[in-house]
Amino acid sequence: MISPRGRHFFANPGPTNIPDSVLLATAHASVDFNDPAFFAVYEAGRAGLQRVLRQDSGELFLYTASGHGAWDATLVNLFSPGDRLLMIASGYFSDSWAAMAARLGLTVETVAADWRRGADIAAVEKALRADAKGTIRAVCAVHNETSTGLVLPLPAIRAAIDAARHPALFLVDTISSLGSFDFRMSEWGIDAVVGGSQKGLMLPAGLSFTAVSERGMAAHREAGLARGYFDWTAMLSRPHKSFMGTVPVTFFYGLREALRLLEEEGLENVFARHHRLAGGVRAAVRAWAGNHGPELYGITPERLSDSVTTILMPEGFDAEAVRAIARERFNVSLGGGLGALGGKVFRIGHLGDLNEAMVMGTLAAVDMSLTRAGVPHGGGALDAAMASFAE
Repeated sequence: MISPRGRHFFANPGPTNIPDSVLLATAHASVDFNDPAFFAVYEAGRAGLQRVLRQDSGELFLYTASGHGAWDATLVNLFSPGDRLLMIASGYFSDSWAAMAARLGLTVETVAADWRRGADIAAVEKALRADAKGTIRAVCAVHNETSTGLVLPLPAIRAAIDAARHPALFLVDTISSLGSFDFRMSEWGIDAVVGGSQKGLMLPAGLSFTAVSERGMAAHREAGLARGYFDWTAMLSRPHKSFMGTVPVTFFYGLREALRLLEEEGLENVFARHHRLAGGVRAAVRAWAGNHGPELYGITPERLSDSVTTILMPEGFDAEAVRAIARERFNVSLGGGLGALGGKVFRIGHLGDLNEAMVMGTLAAVDMSLTRAGVPHGGGALDAAMASFAE
C-alpha cells in the first residue's frame, strides 16, 4: 500500500493536533525528576494548569493515565461504598462515567435526557429537592459531551444545586472543553474537575488530572472506598504531590510550551477562535442538510459545542463508509459514532491547534467523501463555511 502524501489532516475530537513546538519540547532527554531544575518546570506546569482551570484554591493531582484514570481517581478519593451520585445524562461519556461508579460500588441515579436536546436543568433541581435528607453526595456533569457535540451549562447547574439548598459536591469532566471554551472552576463553585492532556491542551494522550476544591478535600478525608495507586493522601506526601512512582518528565516540557502558546494567544482569544471555527463547521453542515442530507445531531442551538460537531447521517447511510473514504482517499481522520451512535454519526473535531484553512481542508474532504459514498447532501457547504469565517 502506498503511503498517502502531504500532511495528514487530523479532524478527530481527541486526541488532537499537536503543535510542532510542543512536539519538539516533548523530545527532551530523560532527567532526574527530583532535580531542582526539573522541579521548577514541573511547578510552573502545575501553576499554569491552575490558571487555565481558574482554580483559586484547593489541590491539583496529576496522573500518568487517560481521562478514564482521572475519573477513577476522583471517584475512589471522594466517596464511600454505597454513596449516591446524581449523573446528568449527556451521551456516551456520561453513561461510561456512571458505569464506572457503579462498578466501584456507588449508587448512581440519572437525570435522563434526550441526547439531541441536552438535559433539562430544572430536572436536576427537582431531583435534589426530592432528596430531603441530602443523601446524594455529588452531582456529576460532562461539560462537553464529545459523543453528541453538546455542552452542559455549568453555572445553571451550580444555580440549581444552590436553589435546592443541597450539600452535594459538584463534579465536572472537562476533558474536551478545557482550553477550548470558557471554564471557571472556583467562580462556578465546582468541587472536582477531571481533565486530560490530549485535547485543548494540545499534548499527547497519557497525562490527566483532578483539580479539587477545599470542600472536595474535606470529603476526601472522610471517603472510604479502597484505593492504592490513585490515593490523594499518599500523593500529598510525595515531593510532587502526584504520581505514585516515576514522574513522566517529558510531558512537562511539552506542557510548558503548550501553556506558553495558550497564554501568548490569550485564553479569551483562544475561546473566540474555537467559536469561530465551530461556526464555520456548523454552517457547512447546515448546507449539507439540504436534499435530505446529513444534519447537525444537536438540535438545541445554545448547547452546540465549540470543540466538536456531531453530524447525523440520513437514514440508510453508513457514517463509517464516509469516514473510510475520508481516511483512505483524502488522508483525513474524522471521529466515529460511539456506543448507540455507532455508524449513525461522524464527528468533526475543531479544537486545539487549528485555523480556518485547516478546517476548510477537512470540510472539502468530507464534501468529496459524501459524494463518493453516494450520500445525498445539499451544495454550497464550503461557501457557507467561508462566509461564516469572513464575518
